[in-house]
Amino acid sequence: MTSAPARVPTGFQTGFAVRPAFVVEAAHAEDVRTAVADAAARGLPVRVHATGHGLSGAVEGGVLISTRRMDSVEIDPVRRTARIGAGVTWGQVIEAAAPHGLAPLNGSAPGVGAVSYTLGGGLPILAREFGYAADRVRSLDVVTADGALRHVSPHSEPELFWALRGGGHRLGVVTRLEVDLVEVGRLYGGSIAFDGAGAGDRVIRRYLEWTRTVPDTLTSSLSALRFPDSPQLPEPMRGRYAISVRVAYTGETAGGERLVAPLRAVGPALTDSLREMPYTDSHTIHNDPPFPHAYYGDGVVLADLDAGRAVRTLGLTGPKAPMMTVVQLNHLGGALAARPAVDNAVPYREAGFLLRLLSPLDGTDVASVRALYAEVAGVLAPLALGRSLNFSFGSGDRTEGFHDARTQQRLAGLVSRHDPASLFGGSYGISRDGR
Repeated sequence: MTSAPARVPTGFQTGFAVRPAFVVEAAHAEDVRTAVADAAARGLPVRVHATGHGLSGAVEGGVLISTRRMDSVEIDPVRRTARIGAGVTWGQVIEAAAPHGLAPLNGSAPGVGAVSYTLGGGLPILAREFGYAADRVRSLDVVTADGALRHVSPHSEPELFWALRGGGHRLGVVTRLEVDLVEVGRLYGGSIAFDGAGAGDRVIRRYLEWTRTVPDTLTSSLSALRFPDSPQLPEPMRGRYAISVRVAYTGETAGGERLVAPLRAVGPALTDSLREMPYTDSHTIHNDPPFPHAYYGDGVVLADLDAGRAVRTLGLTGPKAPMMTVVQLNHLGGALAARPAVDNAVPYREAGFLLRLLSPLDGTDVASVRALYAEVAGVLAPLALGRSLNFSFGSGDRTEGFHDARTQQRLAGLVSRHDPASLFGGSYGISRDGR
């Protein structure tokens, strides 16, 4: 373990200052335990940083534990499990599992930290078929505020096992996770993009109709954004406002082609990358940017979504919006609506959709972004159940809505019991850390 007052690890999110008083570069669970115990003795708050994708705001003072050196991945092909260190990215797990015909329940970006994403619930590429990533956790190793390293499972520490799976980061520093893998080696997927300026209303209406008809083995999302006029982009997308539908389907390719036919019938596509692929190429479905940048984002969990509100939302965030805003609409339901065998703290399982907003902060001030998001929230308010813990980027000072009232109360009771001094950031209301 190394500790210093100055050297701060860089992360994917560059929009918010990270200025801790001390940085601990942990290589093992014992390093984390020592750092937490020392911080508690000094009365210093603790934050954790692996990849920095989920940074919810500035980190000022206290102790920042960097877990990126804790990057071991162990695959058990017989039990179909992975043991994942706190600094591991989803890309590492995908590559380690693939030779065995297995896959983790990862999100769209392979550079995201696997542990932190799972603690927030975790919405996988194959979410409608297999549920939340948190549903497939077998055990966790976590350092709690008393400096103890605990092995948490359904049989030991059942209340912590419930809370850590979907409750976020308020109860300790998870040093290792054991998760189930699924038997998926290939899929049919990709995206089909349309000219949003000419066919936007038609695409969103067709998409919403289409989601009522697809099987649980198909997970999809719709995105809308104004692309920059950059030579790095495919020529048909440069400078355009485009609406894309992204698909991941584990059935046969012929079946996938039949399922997407109603989308292709909307009209001419700008691009169409739908195809059979190895699971190791699944990151190409969304093509999330791999480079660090500054951004602000939030997510609204919706009971359902009608075409009228969807069209109004795209009108607010489209080409006439005051800043570039990426809209992503995730179709939920399927296995996401089912309770896991051992219950956890993932909320809003009755939701039909998740609408995510993300705005680059290149010359755009946060106040303007928040004002736009408030307009969108007003449109969606009658259908809103709450907010998404995994997709709150920079809005960590707003803690309402991450969990339903009953779940939040239970989580708050556990924080009072395990972290009465608020070493990890206080009760639920939740302000997420930099993982």
